[in-house]
Amino acid sequence: MLLNIDPLIAVGVVAATAVTDAAYVFFNAAVAARRRIPAANWSACWYLLSAFAVISYTENAVYVVFAALGSWLGAFASVTWLVRPAPPR
Repeated sequence: MLLNIDPLIAVGVVAATAVTDAAYVFFNAAVAARRRIPAANWSACWYLLSAFAVISYTENAVYVVFAALGSWLGAFASVTWLVRPAPPR
C-alpha cells in the first residue's frame, strides 16, 4: 500500500510544496521589509497552496518524501531569485 504511488499526484505534491515554500520565503522577505500588503498576500497564498499537498499526502505517507523534495526545491529557487547580484558601479 505504501509503495502504490500515482506519479501524477507525486509530481503535483512536489510542485505544490515547491510553490508553497517559495511563497513562504517571499512572505518572510515581505515581513522583514515591513511591507504589510505583500506580506498578507503571500501569507494567504501560502495557506491556499499548502492545501493540495497536505490533502494528497495524508492519503499515503510516502508522499511526504515528495513534499520534502518540493519544499527544498522551492526554498532553493526562491532564495536564489531573491539574491541578486550587486549593480555595476
